[in-house]
Amino acid sequence: MKKDQASNCIEEDEIDLRELFATIWSNKYKIIIFTFLVTSLSIIYALSIPNSYKSTVVLAPQEQSKSMSLGGLSALAGMAGINLGGGHMDAFNSLKTIIDDYGFEKMMMYKYDLNKKLSNKYMDKSLVFAFGYRGIYNFFHSSKKAKKNKEVIEYNTIKKLRKTVSISDDKKSGAITLSVMLPDRFLAKKILQDYLKESTNYLRKIDMRDLNKKVKYYKNELANTSDIELKTQISQLISALVQKRVLSNASEYYIVKEITKPEVANIKNKTKPKRSLIVIVAFITSIILAIFGVFFMEFLKNTKEEDKD
Repeated sequence: MKKDQASNCIEEDEIDLRELFATIWSNKYKIIIFTFLVTSLSIIYALSIPNSYKSTVVLAPQEQSKSMSLGGLSALAGMAGINLGGGHMDAFNSLKTIIDDYGFEKMMMYKYDLNKKLSNKYMDKSLVFAFGYRGIYNFFHSSKKAKKNKEVIEYNTIKKLRKTVSISDDKKSGAITLSVMLPDRFLAKKILQDYLKESTNYLRKIDMRDLNKKVKYYKNELANTSDIELKTQISQLISALVQKRVLSNASEYYIVKEITKPEVANIKNKTKPKRSLIVIVAFITSIILAIFGVFFMEFLKNTKEEDKD
């Protein structure tokens, strides 16, 4: 009996598989037409996307001076509201914090007129397309401009900047990679250079303001103390701070140095889009959806027939 039951199950499975293949075969033209349409649309979409290029600079954190032994000066400085102890953010986290800051992005937008430069109209002449054909892009991008208020323009520009500018680090080597990706490969390099200059200068100003505050405080304490040993300690501390200020201003970029220079990407070295991948994914997905749709329609058809019976 068990053998008979097993053979019946196998026969039922075979019948089910035959029915499935029969359903697919009987609707093969529908599947082919649907797959052809979806794949054709994906090709049109892929061809309508201009190439995007990435400009990159690799940075190395500059060596930070070791913490000085301050002894009793920590308590003295604390009275002035100055923190001499504790750790500090590394170069990568400092740069990332500034680059991701809304206020900094807003400053960059207005100072370098990025709302205009990131527009399709500004980059239009530098766009590169597959096979050099831009007819599809022109068809879907009209020249009409919708009026937007200042807040909307600011929000959209900063949103675009966050997708355009990226920063990462290598945990092992400590190398920092700052990059900008845009359809305009020349503009990508320009914005990268501006971001590197402005972000490091921003950090330099913050640290120099804090350093000058400390120097001013210690000079005031030096003038008001008569203790020889304390005068010596304060003088050494002022000397170290002034030395740090001189070294910081001597570097082109604060807390980092260039390992590689920003370059304009080669016209053939695009980063996006992956057109072949878009078409392949669309092709496979359309076949799956078409087969699913055929089975679903067959299921509805059988249900109706059973209801009639």
